[in-house]
Amino acid sequence: MPSETGTGAVDAACSAVLHRDLKLAPSRVVSSSGLYIEFDNGRRILDATGGAAVSCIGHGDERVIEAIAAQARTLDYCHTMFYSCPSAEDLCQQLIQSTGGQMARAVIVCSVQLKTRESITGSEAMEAAMKLCRQYFLELPTPEPSRTQFIARRESYHGTTLGALSVGGHAGRRKGYEPILMQNVSHVSPCNAYRNKPDAESVAEYVDRLAEELDAEFQRVGPQNVCAFIAETVVGAALGCVPAVEGYFKAVRAVCDRHGALLVLDEVMCGMGRTGTMHAWEQEGVVPDIQTVGKGLGGGYAPIAGVLVGHRVTRALEEGSGRFSHGHTYQAHPISCAAAAQVHRIIREEGLVDNVLDTGKYLGSLLKQRLGHHRHVGDVRGRGLFWGIEFVKDKASKTPFERELDVGMLVHQKGLDLTEDGGIMLYPGSGSVDGTLGDHILIAPPYNVTMSQIDLIVSLTVMAIEAAFRDLTGCLPNSQS
Repeated sequence: MPSETGTGAVDAACSAVLHRDLKLAPSRVVSSSGLYIEFDNGRRILDATGGAAVSCIGHGDERVIEAIAAQARTLDYCHTMFYSCPSAEDLCQQLIQSTGGQMARAVIVCSVQLKTRESITGSEAMEAAMKLCRQYFLELPTPEPSRTQFIARRESYHGTTLGALSVGGHAGRRKGYEPILMQNVSHVSPCNAYRNKPDAESVAEYVDRLAEELDAEFQRVGPQNVCAFIAETVVGAALGCVPAVEGYFKAVRAVCDRHGALLVLDEVMCGMGRTGTMHAWEQEGVVPDIQTVGKGLGGGYAPIAGVLVGHRVTRALEEGSGRFSHGHTYQAHPISCAAAAQVHRIIREEGLVDNVLDTGKYLGSLLKQRLGHHRHVGDVRGRGLFWGIEFVKDKASKTPFERELDVGMLVHQKGLDLTEDGGIMLYPGSGSVDGTLGDHILIAPPYNVTMSQIDLIVSLTVMAIEAAFRDLTGCLPNSQS
């Protein structure tokens, strides 16, 4: 039997689970409710990020739990090669309606890694989207089999499976796997105004420059060879909640249309209401050909993600082979679909996306007010209830910290240990400069968060940041905030 340490964590050497870190034992979470999670040593933590921007309606909602139980009692499993089920039909209908009919169909994926019990559904959604891109060009009345290339962006993350990791441009996450990644992918610059737009350059000029770079990459690989351009509508873990500047997605949509390629928007982390509209692309004035959704879809109550398919792509399949050549054993699992359908129903009926907009504006303004002048906070950015804070060694030059200091993780750890009874959970990230250097944290509370809870989240976040930089005082020149 696994033994336990005095911190309430399972001894990593004795655990039967292949944890992400085999040398550092993870703490064991035993219960959750609302905004809080509790460890087996009794400590209680305010979960300000919903895990990884997942728990969009908070933990332990009895309505979702009852929907799961009712579905399990009625129908526990059916194979989508042969059958459909009411919960899958219900969920997909809700998803398409949420786009105002601008998307046509949905594919639901529900896989889990057996060893770590970690959901890989977002990655699985991206894999399905990539295959769908390829099949689209084979299904056209005049097929275009030469379209095998994907263009994506540096400092992006689209998943951990090999195809998704290939289109992702995060150097740190790709490291070690480069020799076995797909070779038919290239990357262009992200739309990250804080890092890449000079002060003298206008937003319109910056957009034009990025669009010209994308067009030049189409020309380099051959426009007739490109399947799709893939991008996160608001970049999540890789950059720390970076929205595009105004006009960017209209410009890249125009480049894709000019060359006949598809536009795939990854909203696994930023979608399903997280940024203040049900779909983040609604704020960009574009409609993607294919969209991935994930974390907020099931709210953490079940492993689930999805691919929303536009009319152009759906029509090609309907008029061609009449089928999508893709599938998994647990695709559109009845219980996962029932959970997600109930989560989505709660979000819609309680007007929680409007609450995201209102509380999100307050969260952003409060973070900027409390941290905007901190000497080691370079940028506070985000949209809705999806905010990132980037840390810098020098504010004027935007110089990042040395990688070995792991500042984002240090802030996260300080947040966990703010008091004897508990603290706050923040989501650390790195690589926001070049995929290796650059530290940030994410804040992504549930959609039903209150203004007073926002006050508490910001206060605890400031305390965690101050505690982290007190620890770093000895190795930083003039490090007082």
